[in-house]
Amino acid sequence: MLRTLIAAVVLAGGAGPLVAQNFTTADEVRPILDATKDSWVAVREYEGQDLLYFTHLLAWRCGLEQINYSLNGGGEARFDAEPCYEGEPQPNAIKVEDKLPYVAFDLKSIDLVSVRLVYDDGTEAMTSYERAQIMMP
Repeated sequence: MLRTLIAAVVLAGGAGPLVAQNFTTADEVRPILDATKDSWVAVREYEGQDLLYFTHLLAWRCGLEQINYSLNGGGEARFDAEPCYEGEPQPNAIKVEDKLPYVAFDLKSIDLVSVRLVYDDGTEAMTSYERAQIMMP
């Protein structure tokens, strides 16, 4: 399904010429992130901790200014994502080896996760997840 979505985004514009996209702007990544909202984050229990993963958002981080999250209705924090490497063949490449795609919390401490994205054009998208919705096996 994601391949079909990406093809549709690339071919958007009807009968006009095929335009290659680098998926580095809000206009290019917003349709993908809107369609994959259920995959923005995930929770995994590992070695006595809850790990809150941002892997999906990292793959589409170009076009985003901020990735913000809050747990259990608390205050908002920013996930510090690796920068977008615009002008390179793979602008969304993961290059920083010691940058983890998750944040660790006490085991079973995550009940509700809210995510607020700020796109590079200033628009925002927000959604919330109950633990059971985003648990990894």
